[in-house]
This record gives sequence, structure tokens and C-alpha cells, in this order.
Amino acid sequence: MIRVEPLTGPALEAALDDAARLRIDVFRAFPYLYDGDMAYERRYVASYRDSPGAILVGAFDGARLVGAATGTPMADHAEAFSTAFASTGLPLDRVFYCAESVLLPQYRGQGIGHRFFDLREAHARALGFTHAAFCAVIRPADHPARPPDYSPLDPFWTARGYRPLPGVIAEFSWKDLDEPAETRKSLQFWLRAL
Repeated sequence: MIRVEPLTGPALEAALDDAARLRIDVFRAFPYLYDGDMAYERRYVASYRDSPGAILVGAFDGARLVGAATGTPMADHAEAFSTAFASTGLPLDRVFYCAESVLLPQYRGQGIGHRFFDLREAHARALGFTHAAFCAVIRPADHPARPPDYSPLDPFWTARGYRPLPGVIAEFSWKDLDEPAETRKSLQFWLRAL
């Protein structure tokens, strides 16, 4: 039986290293193709430790963290997000950012992804946010690393009430697998009213 629970404060901080390892493992797959390392990941996940409004929803198989979904007030996250959102007219202090959702493949298809969103959205509502957003990497349909059986998550996100925000794109760099250096990636923002 998988236990899914929201973590904040010290419990969130205690789970950060395991969440960082999950990010490295899960984001190696298409479409992210992320060639991550723990030094970078520890710096990245520290933003959740340092944000009073942050949440980490953990999926546990016994004591083992097998999935994690993070969230934080949009205003506490990367500056590139505020630039991307400037054209929307939506105040960033009203938007909760549902960051990554990572789940080991053998645990998928059991409703855990829905619980990740349910608990982050409930947390955001409790803090007074009116909207939730996330972003997803944009890869071409003919990308050479795209598996033949790859199925985008767009139908899942749409069923939850999220819609892509036309023209609201963030730019980030990371090193893809088998690439010598970081390259810029475009990420599409999706939004829903809470």
C-alpha cells in the first residue's frame, strides 16, 4: 500500500535528498533527458526548504520515498517565471507553482499523480492562492530520443482543469544525456483557477 502525504517544515526538509535523487532518476527519461547530479539538485531543492509556503507531497512504499511532487508560491521561485508571466496580467502573489512531479515507473497508473495535484492544490487554497500553474518541457514530435510508445501527459493535465497559456514560455538550461554541455530548453506554462 502506497502512502501519499503532504510534508512541510522539518518533514519536508528531511525528504529533500531523497526527492533530489528521484528527480535525477525520473527526469533522465524523455521528455526531460536530464543528466543531473546531486550537487546541483541539493542547491535546487533548497528553495523548497527556504520557502515558508512550500510543500512536498511524498509517495512512500514503506519508509522509501518512491515519488514526490513539490510546490511553492510562484513569487518564491525562479525569476524566469516572473518574466514569462509578465504578459498575463495575473499577479504572481496569487499563483501557486506546482513544480515537479516525479514517480518511479513501477508505481504509475495507481492514482498517485492525482493525489499529488489534489494535495498541492489544497495546500495552495489554504494559503489563499487563486491559481495553480506548472510548466512542461517542449520537445519536437520527431525528437530522436522520443520512445515509440511515449504518451504526453496533456490529457491528464487537461482533465484536471489546466490549460496551456499561449505564449507563456520559460527558458531554462540543463545538460541532456549524451550532450557535452547545457543547452537552453523552452517550457510551456499551464494554469488553472483554484
